[in-house]
Amino acid sequence: MSIEKGDFIRVSYTGKTDEGRVFDTTDEDVARANNIYNENGRYGGDVIIVGAKHTVEGLDEVFVGKEVGDTGSETIPPEKAFGIRNPELIESIPITRFKERPQLGMPVELDGRPGVVIKVIGRMTQVDFNRYLAGQTVIYDYEIKEKIDDAQGKIKGLIGLFIGKELPVQINDSSAVIETDPELTYNQRWLMSKRQIAREILKSTEITEISYVEKYTRDMLEEKAVE
Repeated sequence: MSIEKGDFIRVSYTGKTDEGRVFDTTDEDVARANNIYNENGRYGGDVIIVGAKHTVEGLDEVFVGKEVGDTGSETIPPEKAFGIRNPELIESIPITRFKERPQLGMPVELDGRPGVVIKVIGRMTQVDFNRYLAGQTVIYDYEIKEKIDDAQGKIKGLIGLFIGKELPVQINDSSAVIETDPELTYNQRWLMSKRQIAREILKSTEITEISYVEKYTRDMLEEKAVE
């Protein structure tokens, strides 16, 4: 059966610039070989909802009409990848605004905006606030691994996509109980994503109620005390 918008699929991919530089991948070996391996990352494929903008638009569109097992390579223009580069987002900023002296290529954040230092001249610094890879044509090699139909698999997949971690999920009729790791209490990625995860689940599955449960055990607390 062909894949449609709203379907949950697991897809593996490798993204690279048109010059061949790999910038993202779900393959651990490829990540290591290209010096972009993240020890806290999850490899083996991402679960996405087709049409939900969980990946760049140009790749998301490709999946519609495809079948599980299909592979391909898609060249995606900037407007359907990471956006058009906007010269107005390159700003000159006094060095005094930075906590440490800016260096060429250094990532920075000012007023909540992430950017990259592209030039340092005297007491002024040029910072590019464009989105990473804005203005570039990119290429994605992909494989559609599976289509996911069960609610538990969908929920676990979404959690992994948003926070890069698997959490226990229990389904009771139309309710889902998600057991959270106490260590996530101060995890900014989790705190900013859990509401969106719940929204995606409620919108895209038969689940009508979601509970996040923080669980502690004596063994867990004793391990922390030893550390």
